[in-house]
Amino acid sequence: MTRTTLRGLTLALLIGASAPALTANAALAQAPTAAPSARPWLDAKLDADKRADLAVAAMTNDEKFTVIFGYFGADMKPKYTRHPDSLDASAGYVAGVPRLGIPGQWQTDAGVGVATQGARQDLRARTALPAGIATAATWNPELAQQGGAMIGKEARDSGFNVQLAGGVNLVREPRNGRNFEYGGEDPWLAGVMVAAQIRGIQSNKIISTIKHYALNAQETGRFVVSSNIGETAARTSDLLAFQFAIEQSDPHSVMCAYNRVNGTYACENDWLLNTVLKKDWGYKGYVMSDWGADHSSAKAANAGLDQESAGDAFDKQPFFAAPLKADLAAGRVSQARIDDMARRVLRALFASGAVDHPVPTPTSHDLPAATLAAHAKITQADAEEAIVLLKNDGDLLPLAKTAKTIAVIGAHADVGVLSGGGSSQVYPAGGRAVKGLEPATWPGPVIYYPSSPLKALQARYPNAKVVYDDGTDPARAAKLAAESELALVFADQWTTESVDAETLNLPKNQDATIDAVASANKKTVVVLITGGPVVMPWLDKVGAVVEAWYPGTAGGEAIARVLTGEVDASGRLPVTFPKSVADLPRPKLDGVGKAEGELFDVNYDIEGAAVGYKWYDLKKIEPLFPFGHGLSYGKFAYSGLTANAAGDKVTVSFDVKNVGARAGKDVPQVYVSPKAGGWEAPKRLAGFKKVSLAPGATQRVTLTVDPRLLATWDETARGWSIAAGQYDIALGSSSRSLVATAPVTLTSAKLPVSPNAR
Repeated sequence: MTRTTLRGLTLALLIGASAPALTANAALAQAPTAAPSARPWLDAKLDADKRADLAVAAMTNDEKFTVIFGYFGADMKPKYTRHPDSLDASAGYVAGVPRLGIPGQWQTDAGVGVATQGARQDLRARTALPAGIATAATWNPELAQQGGAMIGKEARDSGFNVQLAGGVNLVREPRNGRNFEYGGEDPWLAGVMVAAQIRGIQSNKIISTIKHYALNAQETGRFVVSSNIGETAARTSDLLAFQFAIEQSDPHSVMCAYNRVNGTYACENDWLLNTVLKKDWGYKGYVMSDWGADHSSAKAANAGLDQESAGDAFDKQPFFAAPLKADLAAGRVSQARIDDMARRVLRALFASGAVDHPVPTPTSHDLPAATLAAHAKITQADAEEAIVLLKNDGDLLPLAKTAKTIAVIGAHADVGVLSGGGSSQVYPAGGRAVKGLEPATWPGPVIYYPSSPLKALQARYPNAKVVYDDGTDPARAAKLAAESELALVFADQWTTESVDAETLNLPKNQDATIDAVASANKKTVVVLITGGPVVMPWLDKVGAVVEAWYPGTAGGEAIARVLTGEVDASGRLPVTFPKSVADLPRPKLDGVGKAEGELFDVNYDIEGAAVGYKWYDLKKIEPLFPFGHGLSYGKFAYSGLTANAAGDKVTVSFDVKNVGARAGKDVPQVYVSPKAGGWEAPKRLAGFKKVSLAPGATQRVTLTVDPRLLATWDETARGWSIAAGQYDIALGSSSRSLVATAPVTLTSAKLPVSPNAR
């Protein structure tokens, strides 16, 4: 869920009378213990499709309109008062149909935990996972699913049955303010990792969305920008990531994006919603709009939008209320389409289990302390495996246990760790670690979680002098570093929804502080707490660099455990770190300097499907750190690579051996390349596996390559085409560190657009 400016909320006062009548006591819509014969759709033995058909047949038209229209769930007085049946300070609410046993939909943000919206900040303290890009950096789907299950449980326990999670947009623009919410730059990695989290969320018998569909790659001009791209490039990149994630997790709702795609708004884009999503992919769930992303009634409905979100607050008018009813009466939208919209929403409620297992009505905004403590361990495990060791000259890390003086500098590391901003903001138990930061209101506030890296390190060095400096004075920080055996510089960059980063350099003069500290002490470790890539003009001077992302509720403890070697450094980059913005497809961010509301285009055909590492490979540009990169404290070796083809299936096997002296985790990666070329880039990620090995242990890994990763999109045939010929299967530890190659010969093959195509 996302928000417009407060100015947009003044519309609510003008349009409120046109919205559907408020339904009282929506929370009473509870499923009965047994389905009466008069309400057969409540029979849990029937499949979701049959139940939805039966329920829609029993609904009045007013009831159908009820389930396709949503309200905002937070007060923003005096301009807006939330729906009385919504949960306070929540993302939104859709009324149920009590006479039919259909519950309301209580919606919460977002992908890292249960967020709070509106003016009542800090209303509910919840557990925050690391940022989505951090979870992607674990390359561990099992861990991602556990994290999803945890935040889904907190959503259910808080009274929510719809979680607005599942950010899968590819990182085309590293300055994008929302990259921290997403799954990286590769379709397979992002699809697999986000799908795992969605499966975890929906294991709680609630609905998860997947978002923001589609090509929502920057925040600058996000309400007006047109993402322009050819069909083949879109199908092979951003849309493929969505397709993989949808197939592997069955999210019950898709959230369409703010931006336009090839000139048409995503939420009224017939090609995106009807052709690709519902026809080609056979999607059975419902499409909800982002908050303020609906621009029409009949046009949007006919194009495939099924539910208008917070239509009383953020859209220019409540399109799916009186305007859509007028369109129905005038024949501009059919009764069959209205029925389909309602049916898709109901099918999601049945398929998710939300009808048979209604969420409890919360009696308190608080969760038990024991629950929060247990959940902190889950998010800590995620954060630990997300941390990427980028550089480690002279084995500076893990930190020497014998150190007697350690300087800890910058980024409020004495009290906490930074989180990303916007609608996904989760508020922490224990309160904010840093008060009074700007912006205090949307897209803020800026939140540091009270998990102190300094205190976690001090606990591990009880006999050492571990001293903190805030890093705002480079000379003072350098003096402390010169007096210390080790210097740890924490550097952060706050990124947030609605605003893109102006530069990839660290803000607040932190580059100068790092440079000064490294000049004073060669044993300098830089800990980056950011939402995406940054450039590093000081890289050659420092001994070690780790990327900790936004590490969540227990981030300070997780960072300390990795720095001291209590756990291995096992994260791998889900995104390329460039040396300079000059190396990007668009060195200048499109839309900067445009007047508010002025339409403009972004040409994504510059790189097409060659997103991220594929762009650097295609253009032969050396990145600062490549996709897939990450060092370990252990040492691993690969051998025995084999690749076999049977029809359109390629199976790859290899051995991973821990040849080091300590236990650790590794992420072997498989890339595929056609000898004859003809792809968007020289190679594609085709598979990966995170393995945990004791010293001397060996594990045989077998992976099956999705055939679409071997194919190109055929616009004429509307399907995938594998070209006959020889392909190289390469194995390595990153996209630029490939140590073994095996050939495989494929015969030509035609594949359907999707196994679920209609």
